[in-house]
Amino acid sequence: MAELTIAPVAIHGFFVDGRWLEDGDIVDIRSPIDGSVVGRVVQARHEHAEAAIAASVKAFGTTRRLPAFERQRVLRRVAQQIAERRDEFSRTLAQEAGKPIKLARIEVDRAVFIFNVAAEETTRIYGEYLPLDWQEFTAGRWGIVKRFPLGPIAGITPFNFPLNLVAHKVAPAIAAGCSMVLKPAPQTPLCSLLLAECVQQAGWPDGGLNVLPLSNDDASLLVTDERIKLISFTGSVPVGWDIKRRAGKKKVALELGGNAGAIVHSDADLSYAAERCTAGGFGYSGQTCISVQRILVEHSVYGKFTDLFVEGVKKLKTGDPMDESTDLGPLIRESDAMRVTNWVEEAVRSGARLLCGGGRKGSIVEPTVLTGTKPEMKVNCQEIFGPVVSVEPYHNFDEALRRINNSNYGLQAGLFTRDVKLLFQAYDELEVGALVAGDIPSFRIDQMPYGGVKDSGLGREGLRYAIEEMTEPKLLVMNLR
Repeated sequence: MAELTIAPVAIHGFFVDGRWLEDGDIVDIRSPIDGSVVGRVVQARHEHAEAAIAASVKAFGTTRRLPAFERQRVLRRVAQQIAERRDEFSRTLAQEAGKPIKLARIEVDRAVFIFNVAAEETTRIYGEYLPLDWQEFTAGRWGIVKRFPLGPIAGITPFNFPLNLVAHKVAPAIAAGCSMVLKPAPQTPLCSLLLAECVQQAGWPDGGLNVLPLSNDDASLLVTDERIKLISFTGSVPVGWDIKRRAGKKKVALELGGNAGAIVHSDADLSYAAERCTAGGFGYSGQTCISVQRILVEHSVYGKFTDLFVEGVKKLKTGDPMDESTDLGPLIRESDAMRVTNWVEEAVRSGARLLCGGGRKGSIVEPTVLTGTKPEMKVNCQEIFGPVVSVEPYHNFDEALRRINNSNYGLQAGLFTRDVKLLFQAYDELEVGALVAGDIPSFRIDQMPYGGVKDSGLGREGLRYAIEEMTEPKLLVMNLR
């Protein structure tokens, strides 16, 4: 009988100055569902980070001079490459991040969209004409303002959208003519390395994009090195604000956490609101910073909404992310699943009631709904980053707005109402980066400005808005006297 042979897991080098290198320690990338090895990457060291920054500085001399049509052509080629490798990207994403395969495909399609929109925005980086003859001594003078690429950029990305959030840094950098050094999340570097292949094959200059899995210590060079002109970071609140503290004179763009709230007023379509809150609270097991975490419902419809919501949540299926029917896969680590259930148990001990869920099996947490919670409970005031939602009644709209604002975070909020007066009151008073009317705070289309206030971050992403972060206006004054 022939012996069964198992194909070795592929080893992925890192990408510096147009070359794939394997001079480093090999690190296993493990599936969140069962701990199996889904890939191996070579982790770069401090000297490689130094080389990547030097390559990025050198490449910027080329990328900053590329005309818009060439940058556009590269971006369209990247989009085409991702589309052609859709199945490979989707499988890799599901395996390394534990994201259900049907959601992984959506993320890949969004990445194609991001690069195509960036290609369009490449030709729309406008300036302005300024009349300067406003005083007698300035007669005959006028000015033009043009945006110029900042320089080499450091991109640091999280695990939860290992392709999409990388695309949100790489695509606008190419559009703006900036070079980049990218540090992907240690749990999910594989999609970033696949993307580097696409960018290389699309013809972006060597050193224009460098992708390196790095330890936190070795990655600190990206924060402190003065040759880096912008740090674009997406991740946790403490790390983000610490980066800003250490960044010196360079610009910093931060996309951090949230504990997003949704308000359901009495005039809302309750079935639709419940359906959308189910999608927004439990997509990717709640591991998104605009996941619905807190729902406030006008008291006269609280019972009906809650019944509809819990009914929908109970229909969700947990399991293997590679199964087409799975709605919720694992959390990224079992330790995160333990933390989430500990917070739920802590809330219940303090008086909250479980309406469904609350259990855990390994790294999978059941979709959980709580009521009777208090604002100071961790499930409300902190970012749970898991499949847990609280539902509470409110008696007047002003109270609901105050409760949404009673948070250190301010990323996005949702509001279900048909009353335009209430809508604009909320728009005026809520301390968030975006209010989504008629939908959940989890709504995002990739060209819109995306970012928050308070602890939720600094600056905005979304292609045109990210390009503005990555460029700087420069004035030319013309004296024609």
